[in-house]
Amino acid sequence: MTELTDLTAVGLVEGYRTGAFSPVDVVDAALRRCEEIQPSVNAFVRIDAEQAREQARGAADRWARGEPMGLLDGVPVTVKDILLQRGAPTLRGSKTVHPEGVWDEDAPSVARLREHGAVFLGKTTTPEFGWKGVTDSPLSGVTRNPYDTSRTAGGSSGGSAAAVALGAGPLSLGTDGGGSVRIPAAFCGIFALKPTYGRVPLYPASAFGTLAHVGPMTRDAADAALAMDVISGPDARDWSGLGPLTEGFRAALTHGTDGTELREPGSGVRGLRIAYAPTLGGKATVQPAVAQGVGRVVQRLTELGAHVEDADPGFSDPVEAFHVLWFSGAARVTQPLGPRERDLLDPGLAEICAQGAGYSALDYLAAVDVRMDLGRRMGRFHETYDLLLTPAVPIAAFEAGAEAPASSGEARWTSWTPFTYPFNLTQQPAASMPCGVDDDGLPVGVQLVGARHADALVLRAAQALYETGAVGIPAPTLA
Repeated sequence: MTELTDLTAVGLVEGYRTGAFSPVDVVDAALRRCEEIQPSVNAFVRIDAEQAREQARGAADRWARGEPMGLLDGVPVTVKDILLQRGAPTLRGSKTVHPEGVWDEDAPSVARLREHGAVFLGKTTTPEFGWKGVTDSPLSGVTRNPYDTSRTAGGSSGGSAAAVALGAGPLSLGTDGGGSVRIPAAFCGIFALKPTYGRVPLYPASAFGTLAHVGPMTRDAADAALAMDVISGPDARDWSGLGPLTEGFRAALTHGTDGTELREPGSGVRGLRIAYAPTLGGKATVQPAVAQGVGRVVQRLTELGAHVEDADPGFSDPVEAFHVLWFSGAARVTQPLGPRERDLLDPGLAEICAQGAGYSALDYLAAVDVRMDLGRRMGRFHETYDLLLTPAVPIAAFEAGAEAPASSGEARWTSWTPFTYPFNLTQQPAASMPCGVDDDGLPVGVQLVGARHADALVLRAAQALYETGAVGIPAPTLA
C-alpha cells in the first residue's frame, strides 16, 4: 500500500476528491515524517504541528461538504525560512534576526498558498540570508543529504529539498538567486523550477535585487505546474512582478503551443529544437555519472521526436560580474548590523560582505552591463533554440558543512555551480530534475532552460520526460 507521505500534491488532491483519505490523516503522516527525519537531516528550523492539524481539520470539513477552498486545500507544504509567513518568525538562518516581534504578514507566494487552503507544516533551513549554495548556518547548523547524511543537501534551499525528498510534504517554496532551488534539487533527487523573474511575486524585495526568484520544489513537474498556478500572478507589493497569465501551467502540460491536445506520453517535446551544451563551452569539468545521466536524457528526447544538437550559447563565464552583484547584495543585507552582531555572522558571509562593500557604483554598473549583454545573447540564442539542456550541477553532493568540495581547492560556492548562476543574471526559467545516481547512489541532475517567459514550455518538456520515465530516481531510504 502506498504511504500517504509518498503521494504527490496532485495525488493528494485526487484522493481528497474521491474520499480515499482525509487531510487530517495526510497531515498527521507528514508531521510524523517531519519529526522522524529532523534528527538525521536537520531540514527544519520550525515545525508547527498544532497549527497544521487545525488547518487540516478545516480542510477536511470543506472537502466533506464538497467545497474545497482552492487548488491545494489540505495539501501539506513547507516554506523556506527566507520568506515571510504570518504567525511564524522568519529568522533567515541568522542569529542577528530576533524572533520577538510582530510577524503578521505573508510573502506573496505564501499568501497564495494560504488562500488555496495549503497546510503549513513548518519553516525549512537556509544558510544565513541565503548567501551560498549549501545549507548550514550559525543559527541552525548543517542540513544533510537524504541519500547520505555525510553529504550536503545543497543550498540555499537545502532544507526544502530534503523535506520534499523524504516525504515531509510534497511541495515547498524555495528561493533561487544563483541556483538555490536547482542545486539542492539536483543533490536531493527532486524537481525544482526557477521561474522567469517576476512570474512569482516577491516581497519584501531581495537585497540581491533581480537575481532572486521564488520557485516551487516538488516531486515532479506536474506538482510544480499545480503550484505555479497557485503562486503566479501579480501582487501589488512587488513593483517588478509580471502581469496575469493568459493560460494556466497545468493546462500547458497537456496542450501544445498551438493549443492541440497532447495525447501520447512524451509528445510535449516533439518537434522542439533543443541545444545541448554539456560543459557550457568548457566552463565546467563534469563528473562521468553526471555526463552519463544527462546523455541518457538527450537520447530519450531524440527518441521522443525533439531535434537535439550540440550547440553552445557562446558566452564567457560571467562569474566576476555575478560576484559584484551578489557580494554587494550581501553587504547591503548586513549593512545595518553593529559590531557585536557582525561577530555572529557566518565567517564566509562576513568575507563576501567585506568584499561587496568595497565595490564602487561604477563596478556595479559594469556588472550590470555584462548582465545585459548576456541577456541579449541568450535572447538571440532562443530565436534558434526552444530550450537549452545542460547538467544542473557538474558534480554530486560532497561533504556536509563545506562551501566547496575539499578536493577542489576552491573557496566559494560559485566555483562548482557554473550551470546555474548565469540564468539568474538573464532571469530565464530553468528547471532541475534527477536523471540518475552516481556510484555512491547519490542523485545527479539535468537542467532545462527556456527563453524568458517560456516557463510553461520548460514544464511541458519536463513533464514529457517524467511521463516516459526518462527522469526520476528511487526515493531515499533514510526514513
